[in-house]
Amino acid sequence: MKLRILTLGIAVSLLSACGGGAKQEDSKVLNIYNYSDYIAEDTIPNFEKATGIKVTYDVFDSDEMVETKLLAGDSGYDVVVPTLNFFGRQIQAGVFLPLDKSKIPNLTNLDPEMMKRIAQQDPDNKYGVPYMIGTTGIGYNVDMLKERFGGSTEIANSWDLVFKPENIAKMKDCGVTILDTPADMVPIALHYLGEDPHSHDPAVIQKAADLLKTIRPYVQNFHSSNYVGSLANGGTCLVVGWSGDIIQARDRAEEADNGVTVAYSIPKEGAPQWFDMLAIPKDAKHPEAAYAFINYLLDPKVAAANTNFIHYANPVGAATPLVDEAIRTDPTIYPPADVAAKMFTYSINPPEVDKLYTRLWNEVKTGR
Repeated sequence: MKLRILTLGIAVSLLSACGGGAKQEDSKVLNIYNYSDYIAEDTIPNFEKATGIKVTYDVFDSDEMVETKLLAGDSGYDVVVPTLNFFGRQIQAGVFLPLDKSKIPNLTNLDPEMMKRIAQQDPDNKYGVPYMIGTTGIGYNVDMLKERFGGSTEIANSWDLVFKPENIAKMKDCGVTILDTPADMVPIALHYLGEDPHSHDPAVIQKAADLLKTIRPYVQNFHSSNYVGSLANGGTCLVVGWSGDIIQARDRAEEADNGVTVAYSIPKEGAPQWFDMLAIPKDAKHPEAAYAFINYLLDPKVAAANTNFIHYANPVGAATPLVDEAIRTDPTIYPPADVAAKMFTYSINPPEVDKLYTRLWNEVKTGR
């Protein structure tokens, strides 16, 4: 899931009066819709240079945003990057083009076991290709946490830091941000309560909302991207956010040498692991360019470069040896088996559950 907004290319479609000429020119255009700060700075320029395809790269900061565009139709995009649980529901809505896998030869670079797992929501891997893998956990300012918890950061290894009011209250004065997306926060709260994070039972979901309301007085911001810079510069001290974002904040603080030390924790109780998918909308105007781009991202060197920049694990097995050692050996990016065993994925919610999520989330945010 991803702050630097990359203006990486301006797509110009020069249509000639001749049908054949228009089609040829049109194939050299690609419109992408992805999370912000979610690709290496040189990936798009290198792709444009290698293919002659001009790219327009637009960004969003939540799955809800991309879903709204897809369900409205005529999104204008050729490649979109939804998270797997949203993607599964969008498949059911019929918004994607079935993949012509012969046009993505680098699919052979993907782990078959991982593809089987994804196939639970995308049968036969018919519509999507995994882009990045991440977790949702706790980011924190090490020194500020120690100041408030007796010189220790042990509390950051548990969701108790976030969900026990007496703990999160200690962080209020230095800035608390949580993701502005109920699709993340409700399942996390349910899992913490010992409930099924995939539950569609309104009474169970209400328990998550009630828990979130107890910590609302201590939350400064609800946002899904701005916390990267704020955590890195010391303006925020506690975040529930996406792994790669928080690790980017950590590295930005180190590079700035600003005295801020950031760390990321996958809580011991377990945390969400998610897959962000590459897909082609059914009404995409440049599908051939989309296939070329998806195949390009699955090249081991390209996948490794993206991981080195955004600090999310990629699904290309042959890319792992090419990833910086500090990243590929970081257990918060590539979790060991015992940690991975406690992780859970998000489920596909039916429309009525989505509406309930939205209503309860508005109540949480407004403090009602």
